[in-house]
Amino acid sequence: MSAPRVLILRAPGTNCDAETAHAFSLAGGAADRWHVNRLLESPRRLADFQIFCVPGGFSYGDDLSAGRIMGSQIAHHLADALDEFHAADKLILGICNGFQVLLKTNLLAASDDRGPLATLTLNDSGHFEDRWVRLRADSGNCVFLQGIEEMELRVTHAEGKFVARDEAEFRRMAAAGQFVLRYAPRTSGSETQGPDAEVRYPDNPNGAMGNVAGMCDATGRVFGLMPHPEGYIDPTQHPRWTRGPMREAGDGLRIFQNAVRYFR
Repeated sequence: MSAPRVLILRAPGTNCDAETAHAFSLAGGAADRWHVNRLLESPRRLADFQIFCVPGGFSYGDDLSAGRIMGSQIAHHLADALDEFHAADKLILGICNGFQVLLKTNLLAASDDRGPLATLTLNDSGHFEDRWVRLRADSGNCVFLQGIEEMELRVTHAEGKFVARDEAEFRRMAAAGQFVLRYAPRTSGSETQGPDAEVRYPDNPNGAMGNVAGMCDATGRVFGLMPHPEGYIDPTQHPRWTRGPMREAGDGLRIFQNAVRYFR
């Protein structure tokens, strides 16, 4: 079978699109980078692809809040095309700013008459966070996380704190298995702690509710996460790569390999 085609959507301020395209290419995909205006002009062209990805960065400078402008463009002009794309059993990925964008559409958590069910807001630290974090995966039916139990990835964001609208909504999402990726403590002995045990700063770099670092929709084919898997696809990208056993690949590459493998 030919390599699945990947559409990586960029906008002014997006700065991780080239790295994300490289990661998909290493995983065996055929990645194209399009400016958002190109897709807005021809929404039906989305049907030519199997994977749709909104990468990290600062789309439109995050001038109105992280991901809001691009999220509004998608929600108002590309909703029908994306609904058809999703209904065709294809995959959607949002990384960091892309996760923020997906939450501002109806792709991960559809709004109701009271408004959004969840959002990503300012870090509790009050400043931009750039650090490596440990993550635990509870993949369930999430295509992107199959076979993954634990990862180390880097976060780079100022608005990464996941907050559900209220405790009842958080419990509903948790019971539905949507919280497939959570921040985990880096200290020894933490393996015995459950997923809801409090993880404190800096291990939870933003104060996310329930330590949520990523979530998927009910189908497992739409996935958003705050850490950057495209930033750790080669072992030498980890700051301690010379002080541990040599790896064949960085932890993040498996996410892209799972996406490509889904179509093979």
